Amino acid sequence: MEMLGDKKGMLKNLILQLHKGAKLEEVREKAKEILKGLSAKEIAEVEQELIKEGIPREEIMKLCDIHMEVFKEALEEKFSLPEWHPIYTLLKEHDMLLSYAKNLEGKSLDEIEKHFKEAEKHYLREENVLFPYLEKHGIEEPPAIMWAEHDGIRQIKKEIINALKEGNENEFKEKAKMLYELLSKHYNKENKVLFPTALKVISNEEWMKVREEFDEIGYCCFIPPEMPKMEAEEKEIKEEGKIVLPTGSFTKEELEAVLNSLPIDITFVDKNDEVRYFNETKDRIFVRTKAIIGRKVQQCHPQKSIHIVNKILEEFKKGNRDKAEFWIDMNGRKIYIRYFAVRKNGKYLGTIEVTQDITEIKKIEGEKRLLDWK
Repeated sequence: MEMLGDKKGMLKNLILQLHKGAKLEEVREKAKEILKGLSAKEIAEVEQELIKEGIPREEIMKLCDIHMEVFKEALEEKFSLPEWHPIYTLLKEHDMLLSYAKNLEGKSLDEIEKHFKEAEKHYLREENVLFPYLEKHGIEEPPAIMWAEHDGIRQIKKEIINALKEGNENEFKEKAKMLYELLSKHYNKENKVLFPTALKVISNEEWMKVREEFDEIGYCCFIPPEMPKMEAEEKEIKEEGKIVLPTGSFTKEELEAVLNSLPIDITFVDKNDEVRYFNETKDRIFVRTKAIIGRKVQQCHPQKSIHIVNKILEEFKKGNRDKAEFWIDMNGRKIYIRYFAVRKNGKYLGTIEVTQDITEIKKIEGEKRLLDWK
């Protein structure tokens, strides 16, 4: 990516100075002068360039707090949004989630657990809808950094719950304070950098699609008002005859219904590691939204597990392995996750992920024959 101008180049050099150990006080005034006229999008692009040039993402994350301290005045971008807008919702949720975190003491374990579970929808909407749309416009590193911070927030929440269950009041107070401070910094970065960037690159038509996918995941804290109807109605998708396979055929409507009726969640990733399809089962285990179609599968996983994803795909492509399987405990249920290499005449076409709740299956004993059905 080429520099957009002298100020952007100067900003990059400034961040590199900080990375090499320059004192914050030495560059503060210079930073304020450079940042006049720079947009949040350009700042995000600088960070993206630094990642591509070899500075570890973890280092950028460490520098992010310094960026916010130095750049605070320059990033005070004002924007007015309708109440149906996804960014309006995220901003309002930030205020409400931060307020709750500030007053954790005195709340019961059940209340906190319930709140944390509902709050997860906020992060899922960002990770599964907003971030993919930013990536489609070339903004990749800031979302990756924010997702990594989400995982840090999740970890502290687990530690808070554990401290409450163990009756460790001092540990609870310490972790509660850490959560509030982490949320304050994280929300500030999103409010001042990520959201203004999103508003500059994502079109009005796309925001309506973002809102539809936000609705599918659901909300925490409050329900935003409905968005206005689109001026142009979507074109009706017409059935294009039958889909003929070696062992039979479907209409498009039948095939879609069959795939969505399966008692498993499936996601197909093509040979280029891009997500091409997922079924829409009634009780989907892991969130999927249409925003991920065309997204690299590596970008659909937390940073800490990407190396495992790449290893599995590499083994599948080489033909060394055909299956990888895992199982986890989640909300009192046993979840079975399997990856299968998809091949045709020995040629690798992609990978399919199959996820299934096997809690009730594990309880099966004896026999129940067809004639026993009532």
